[in-house]
Amino acid sequence: MNTIIQKITQEQLKPHRDVFKIGDGVRVHVKVREGEKERIQIFSGIVIARRGSGIHASFTVRRISFGEGIERVFALHSPRIEKIEVERESITMRRAKLYYLRQRIGKEANKVKEKRI
Repeated sequence: MNTIIQKITQEQLKPHRDVFKIGDGVRVHVKVREGEKERIQIFSGIVIARRGSGIHASFTVRRISFGEGIERVFALHSPRIEKIEVERESITMRRAKLYYLRQRIGKEANKVKEKRI
């Protein structure tokens, strides 16, 4: 029984979705359905958390919009996600979650050590 479930979930996994890490600035292209039409909406921000594995993996992206912090949780292998682009690559973080960014205000909320390119 367990091998059947694993086989089905392997088919659902999307390739090339594991290109980012905690602290990276990403742009997530999400399919949004409005009535009968479907369009792509871009949500960009900093990845503050990743959790789960396999088909159950998810990640949280945080951004500041009009002075308010907005967080959105995405399922990594969701068919609603068109693609994930890395805008800014961060230096490897020594934390699993960047929840301390929630207390920061203004430009400080977006400051994470970045790699020099």
